[in-house]
Amino acid sequence: MPLSFRELQAQLHPGWGCEQSGGNAAFDVLVVPSLSMDQAQMDLVTGAHHYEERQLFSLVRLRDPDVRAIYVTSKLLPELVVDAVLELLPGVPTSHARRRLQLFDTDDASSRPLTAKLLERPALLKRIHDQLRPGRSFISCFVVSELEKQLSERLQIPLLGTDPALGHWGSKAGSRELFARCGVPHPPGSTLAYQLDDLAEATADLWEAHPSLRRCVVKLNEGFSGEGNAPFELEPLQLQELSSNERRQRIRQSLETLPMPARQWRELLAQQGALVEAWLEGGEQLSSPSVQGTIHPGGAVEVLSTHEQILGGPSGQTYLGCSFPADAAYRLELMRHGQAVGEALASEGALERYAVDFIARLINGQWDVQAIEVNLRQGGTTHPYMALRAITTGQLDPATGLFLAPTGQPLHYMATDNLTDGRLRGLLPADLVDIVAEADLHYDPARLRGSVFHLLGCLSEFGKLGMTCVGRNAEEATSVYNATAERLIERAADLMQH
Repeated sequence: MPLSFRELQAQLHPGWGCEQSGGNAAFDVLVVPSLSMDQAQMDLVTGAHHYEERQLFSLVRLRDPDVRAIYVTSKLLPELVVDAVLELLPGVPTSHARRRLQLFDTDDASSRPLTAKLLERPALLKRIHDQLRPGRSFISCFVVSELEKQLSERLQIPLLGTDPALGHWGSKAGSRELFARCGVPHPPGSTLAYQLDDLAEATADLWEAHPSLRRCVVKLNEGFSGEGNAPFELEPLQLQELSSNERRQRIRQSLETLPMPARQWRELLAQQGALVEAWLEGGEQLSSPSVQGTIHPGGAVEVLSTHEQILGGPSGQTYLGCSFPADAAYRLELMRHGQAVGEALASEGALERYAVDFIARLINGQWDVQAIEVNLRQGGTTHPYMALRAITTGQLDPATGLFLAPTGQPLHYMATDNLTDGRLRGLLPADLVDIVAEADLHYDPARLRGSVFHLLGCLSEFGKLGMTCVGRNAEEATSVYNATAERLIERAADLMQH
């Protein structure tokens, strides 16, 4: 009789959660980088199926000589894109790693999730299954939805990730519950509402409890990357001059024109609910840091990294990139909160990657750090850190939150998924490699500085690129980032003129 998802997960070995196992590993990992998330929100992402390339840095596991990997994508990855990652792995010949890697694809570039495409192709699934060693294989995913759960049960291979039945803890409402349980500071806010009338009521209640509030933010319960968030201006509504009923009516009318990035957000409100939360502002400085961790099979929690997130988009809530590590003034506080949230998640049965986003404000010389939300999946900050782990054998120092190269040198980086410029359109990955090599901007392990790239599939069609730019301090990482962006755009423009 086939095993259930829970029974399969019980087969996971504690060591399988470690990206580097010290040469004692002997397992197969099936990487399925499917973006199995709300389709309406995925439609907002330019070149979405190319984002399957971001998880290529998980091939750092091939540094262990007895590990084998299968990487599946919607369309076949060009060899140059794969080799560009394998060539960065120190301590293992590229040819040896390549022999232990197999690439499969569904030959389907539609915007549907990769996992859905796989489930529709039983012959392809059988070929993949036949390559996996029984009892020594597991699935690694970007996010775990019901589709990935079906895939695990169909292949009878355990999946290293959180059961979607626990998805509540990665929602906006579940995040607030976790913060309250763990004693992690977070902004005032409401419970879920499923109708505009109830959302107006929740907003009025929040303002009445905090009448100095000038703005709040409306959050779809299952939104991601800021695409389900919208600022809601309260000050222009002059609520203090109104009766209780008039206040709710005016808020209700204003919510009709809420600038939510997600299309058809009113339908999503009815399906998943939304809450309202105080917009944190003020102070001499404002930043958006985050902490990332992982929960290993068996429940051990490891804090992996901290970042400063770079946000933009129509509402200033959309993730664009990050810098590593977070500011030293509150880095260790982030790590403490991340550990507490990770342990609470582990007690609920969560597995693998999680992240906690914060807002940090400098007020009268002191940093106030407030948690905003939990992500129960890999995210925008996952692959840059994977890239750093892939190109160096260094480790995070838990006492400082710094990533130290084997020499003891701290490493920093700036990363983006959104280097976009019309002049880059038409540039091929091979052109990019030539430009970077000629400008001496590629990552050099001897100098511990330079750039590595992802989303190469977006380059020619959309003029869009992702990159992680490493330096020995924050200033050098920023300098490498700026030099790489400027040189690529400049040379791309020259090439297009000839």
